[in-house]
Amino acid sequence: MVAGVLAALIAFSTLGMLGVSARNGANWFQSVPVDLSTPPVPQRSVILAEDGSKIATFYYENRVDVPLKKVAPIMRKAILAIEDNRFYEHGGLDFKATIRALASNLAAGEVTQGGSGITQQYVKNLLVETASNSEERSSALAETPARKVKELRLAVAMEKKYTKDEILERYLNIAYFGDGAYGIEAAARHYFGKSAASLTLPQAALLAGIVRYPYAYDPTVSPQRATERRNTVLARMAQIHWADPAEAAAAERTSLGLDVKSTPNGCVESSAPFFCDYVQREILTNPIFGATDKARKALLQRGGLTIRTTVDPKMQRAAQKAVDRYVPQKNSSHKASAEVLVQPGTGAVRAMVVDRSLGPSEKIGKTWVNFAADGDHGTSLGMQAGSTFKVFTLAAALDQDMAFGHRLYAPDHYSPTGLHDCDGKYAGSSTSLSNAGDGEGGRTFSLVTGTWNSVNTFFLNLEKQVGLCDTVKMAEKLGMRRADGKPLQQVASFTLGPNTVSPIRLAAAYAAFAARGRYCDPVVLAKITDATGHEMKVPDAKCHQAVRKGVADGVNHVLRGVLTQGTAAGMGIGRPAAGKTGTVDNFTSAWFAGYTPDMASAVWVGDPRGGYAHPMQNVCLAGRCYGEVFGADIPAPIWRQTMLGALKGVPAHDFHSPPGEYYREGSGEDRVQVPNVVGLSVSAARSRLAAAGFDVNTGGSVASDTYPRGTVARTSPGGGSRVEPGATVTIYVSRGRPNRPNPPGNPPGGPPTQGPPTFPPPTFPPIGDTTGARPNND
Repeated sequence: MVAGVLAALIAFSTLGMLGVSARNGANWFQSVPVDLSTPPVPQRSVILAEDGSKIATFYYENRVDVPLKKVAPIMRKAILAIEDNRFYEHGGLDFKATIRALASNLAAGEVTQGGSGITQQYVKNLLVETASNSEERSSALAETPARKVKELRLAVAMEKKYTKDEILERYLNIAYFGDGAYGIEAAARHYFGKSAASLTLPQAALLAGIVRYPYAYDPTVSPQRATERRNTVLARMAQIHWADPAEAAAAERTSLGLDVKSTPNGCVESSAPFFCDYVQREILTNPIFGATDKARKALLQRGGLTIRTTVDPKMQRAAQKAVDRYVPQKNSSHKASAEVLVQPGTGAVRAMVVDRSLGPSEKIGKTWVNFAADGDHGTSLGMQAGSTFKVFTLAAALDQDMAFGHRLYAPDHYSPTGLHDCDGKYAGSSTSLSNAGDGEGGRTFSLVTGTWNSVNTFFLNLEKQVGLCDTVKMAEKLGMRRADGKPLQQVASFTLGPNTVSPIRLAAAYAAFAARGRYCDPVVLAKITDATGHEMKVPDAKCHQAVRKGVADGVNHVLRGVLTQGTAAGMGIGRPAAGKTGTVDNFTSAWFAGYTPDMASAVWVGDPRGGYAHPMQNVCLAGRCYGEVFGADIPAPIWRQTMLGALKGVPAHDFHSPPGEYYREGSGEDRVQVPNVVGLSVSAARSRLAAAGFDVNTGGSVASDTYPRGTVARTSPGGGSRVEPGATVTIYVSRGRPNRPNPPGNPPGGPPTQGPPTFPPPTFPPIGDTTGARPNND
């Protein structure tokens, strides 16, 4: 009752403001407010790597809550000595302090003192910290009788609800200690680089002295004033026998001994900046973390989250080192590179790198755009995928049980007509498309060799045979979408990769082949706990069997040859691996997507200013110049170096063998033997070669001592050579003996001195026999 009367007098001591009796005011004051609550104060969130190492912190206020037992006893004494040494003796109000405040207020005619103890200070800080808008915050700071009464009433209620230790703990965690440090733990780490549990006498006194006027006593701004304030605290501790006088005096003579350590806020200074940025955007954009943008931002910056992610620091370093080696951060060509590693079977993103620092693009070597991510996670509009998309046509063909040895003609130029999209609309084009290199067209390829050599016209023909819609659906089943979030464009050249995509999506799609057709959405969050230790829900990878295991095994079998006999020959990593190069039309960019059963990766190299205006031609990077950059030139070596570092120490695993049914037309990679047709008539030779599946061309006549005029004198390739099925064999017809001078001793027109040599009749392997054939390096 006395406390209530005193409080009412303090609050309403100004003339004319006392509207109720002191006794009625006291009764109202002592009642517990129905809206009494102590919502959590803002705490910083921390992002951790898979191994628990810190990647970044996010905060509205740099605060780390700790229990009272983790605050050094000398720190507790210091704060109480200078702020409220009778804290454990009085209730919600300190009568002595309140009387002093009453006298001061009556003399001044207004509220000049509040007699605030620890509980009252905690209440004031709480009202400020939990204000939901600027109006509430201003009200919490206003020097008005109404605000003071509210504080005092809440202080009394707090004393009824919590123990003294609980209130002191809450106060130490909410108080502001200057220079951006909120709470005693953050302050100890910031000023001295240690925990609150390890503070010494002079350090505790310095921190205790700051809270009254944090800006005035900030030791980083006003060290002299801070020193004087610290010594005041030490003197007070000695005066009330809470510190040994000699020790306090010795402490007064010491320097401040600051070891200021700033706590970075955000991803800019992170060891994995673009991965960190992806995590941040995942939380800020995913409704699972809040219904509104404001709620999600508050959760990240104020929620005290512990965010454990999927990134592997070793793999992250390996990828960063690789992209920086081949595409240096500040290269004069302005080219850029990005890479993402995704774990097959889980979708876990193990690394995400860009050869830039996170920052304004006006500065060379920096960008805010995450080239590795989709637009909703990094503002990138994506890059055309190029020939990396051919794998979806290959998979669709195998899904239709097409054999490895299935052959299609690949002309020099091809107009993809007769195609329809998944809505049945005509999607063909009369535009003539060509191959990337000379000599690729004009012959047939198998499903295997067409992929190894990445022949454009072969895949356009294959796409027509498989169906555009089936090819598109295969890509969609494996998670592919445009980086801007829109559906894939179903155009005639779909298999050549005109759609703009991101490395993370492409890596996840290729990871599905490594996982035998099991596709998982790429995920970066492993576990999140809030400030209370409660585990929160995180996005699920939604792993499912997207394509048949046998189809994936078949794709893996074919793509393994790309690294040994195809466009990326020589890029092996000493363990089973597969991959596909991607060179975009007009050399606007280049890709490589590759994988082992344990890890998948996609690498992009291009120009952020625009590939058509700034193609990958006549480019010099890292001391090497390129006339034209193909997928095997820079992206594949980046992938190779990354995988060698990322998988070091990881046991190697092999792919599963493909189903036997895919071999019903041969392996697709075998060479067949050219029949020996020399000595036969032209018509007989043509029939024999055609029956063996070869195209036949006549190369003209040649003189021959051996074969009669009109018979086949030789072929190219020669009989017995092993070549691709369907290759062209050129025959050369004998025009008889060459005209020579008559040898001495022979009469004109006489018989030769020696008859022509005799040869055994030619033997021919059975038509279609490919036994013992071996692949050849193209």
